[in-house]
Amino acid sequence: MAVGGRAVTDGPDATPRLRLDTLDLASRGAFTPPPVDPRALRVGVVHLGIGAFHRAHQAVFTELAAAAAGRDDWGIAGVTQRSASVREQLMPQDGLYSVLERGRGAAPLRVVGSVREVLFGAGDPAAVVDRIADPAVRVVTLTVTEKGYRRDGAGRLDRSDSQVAADLAGRPPRTVVGQLVRGLQRRAAGAAGPVTLLSCDNLVGNGQVLRGLVHDFLEALPEAESGPLADWIAACVRFPSSMVDRIVPATTDDDRADVRTVLDLDDRGVVVAEPFRQWVIEDDFAADRPAWDLAGAVFTDDVAAWESVKLRMLNATHSLLAYLGALRGHDTIAAALADDELATAAEALMIEDVTPTLRVPDGLDLSRYRRQVLERFANPALRHRTVQVAMDGSQKLPVRLLGTVRDRLAAGAIPRQAALAVAAWMVYVAKGRDAGGRELPLDDPLADRLRMTVAAGTGDPNRLVDSLLNVEEVFGADLPEHDGFRDVLIDHVARLTA
Repeated sequence: MAVGGRAVTDGPDATPRLRLDTLDLASRGAFTPPPVDPRALRVGVVHLGIGAFHRAHQAVFTELAAAAAGRDDWGIAGVTQRSASVREQLMPQDGLYSVLERGRGAAPLRVVGSVREVLFGAGDPAAVVDRIADPAVRVVTLTVTEKGYRRDGAGRLDRSDSQVAADLAGRPPRTVVGQLVRGLQRRAAGAAGPVTLLSCDNLVGNGQVLRGLVHDFLEALPEAESGPLADWIAACVRFPSSMVDRIVPATTDDDRADVRTVLDLDDRGVVVAEPFRQWVIEDDFAADRPAWDLAGAVFTDDVAAWESVKLRMLNATHSLLAYLGALRGHDTIAAALADDELATAAEALMIEDVTPTLRVPDGLDLSRYRRQVLERFANPALRHRTVQVAMDGSQKLPVRLLGTVRDRLAAGAIPRQAALAVAAWMVYVAKGRDAGGRELPLDDPLADRLRMTVAAGTGDPNRLVDSLLNVEEVFGADLPEHDGFRDVLIDHVARLTA
């Protein structure tokens, strides 16, 4: 189903808008056009959470895989969940957008045509269910961020969430898990065939997490409704895990202007990315799948090892640089890494604390990977903002840093470098301002709770550490009881607030 939309310009003197017919007029030497004719693509994938990351990552892999395999049935129907902005960007452009790589080794501008439809989940939830239930769809992928899964402190589906409760009560679903379950329900009733649900979010064991949340939703339904559906899911649905990696900073007006220069067209949907991209996927599918391996993805039976390396080395180091960098007034990750003291801390985190906890997957040179992480973060062209990476810390710390902390403590070692990253988060939450006095935004699902927690202890490192350690959703019940970890946190907080 092709994306419609006929608007070409905003006025008589405006630059023509990127679209299938205007793309034919652009200079092909300056950019890479879609390798498969978008007009011929049929939808075979539904993607929940069609933000910039998906468009720079899975959508590119999918288009290249379709071209390599000579397939025309792997077009993407994207679902934007919270805002209609992506739909408004892409619908008038026939689903086309460009990927602008920044940094050493950057490829020419690429125009991507794999997105054939954009649905607005909050505005037309029934259409999302219909698409998931379409027999032509064999894969549903997700990048909805950690908070999009609406989990409680125990990692289960949060039934106290008003949106989850409304979906359970039978309204047209607006939560991700509700959309999936109602779509699967429709597939089962219509004999639409097996389907794979593939999470691409930064969650440990994301496939198992998603499977658990789907079953949590089923458990809350009446037995007469949930029982047959659970049996059908067991027979016809798979939940493989995956690991994704590509740095995709926010698009700026300068980026749009650069694309306009190359295409001589106005692209409202341009996304920016580093040259590097990686996708590791558990090879467990219920039906047909795109030949993503032909586009460079890795299929494996051991995603967990790859995932642990990425979360603990790359993502944890990203968070350390974000909090320490923001506190020092560095606007970007590259600027933070240019600070010699922070660069030393980043490398020390990976060598001293993370490396001893890892099971290295076959074929991965860990030393090279560590150097590659630092080279990627040092790319000044990405302008990846520290406060952007600092978002959702209460959900990121447990998966990025606290596994390393627990493993080192279990081995009898105090993880000083990992504790420094945690302490930097604590000071970021408590101070709310950088070294120059600029306000630091606390964009976090627990923001109100965190502000109340630190309100009485911002001037005392002991009280600040104790108050935040007792946020059980983040630190559990075990870490507050470890005196060695607590002591090193207090030491770091004292130094950071001195």
